[in-house]
Amino acid sequence: MITTTTQSIEGKRIVAYKGVIAGEAILGANVFKDMFAGLRDIVGGRSGTYERELQRAREIALKELQEKAQDLGANAVVGIDLDYEVLGSGNGMLMVSASGTAVVVD
Repeated sequence: MITTTTQSIEGKRIVAYKGVIAGEAILGANVFKDMFAGLRDIVGGRSGTYERELQRAREIALKELQEKAQDLGANAVVGIDLDYEVLGSGNGMLMVSASGTAVVVD
């Protein structure tokens, strides 16, 4: 499965558009508590714990996006956009969403 943030794929021709798709991953408050417990990971103003959790959420959202594209018979996703939002009372949840267009390329 080819995935890209661009609207086209160099050297490939889009032959069918299958639709707009999205994948989401939401990290709950317990994840944040675990991350705060790992704040000793902070080196130079960065938290390895936060970065790992964000990476995991992004990977989940992109995997879900690819699965939805495959279910539609697509072999690529173009125009991928990643968004990050804080949700819930007290901003206790983080959502990572990935959206794009499922296409068939040759």
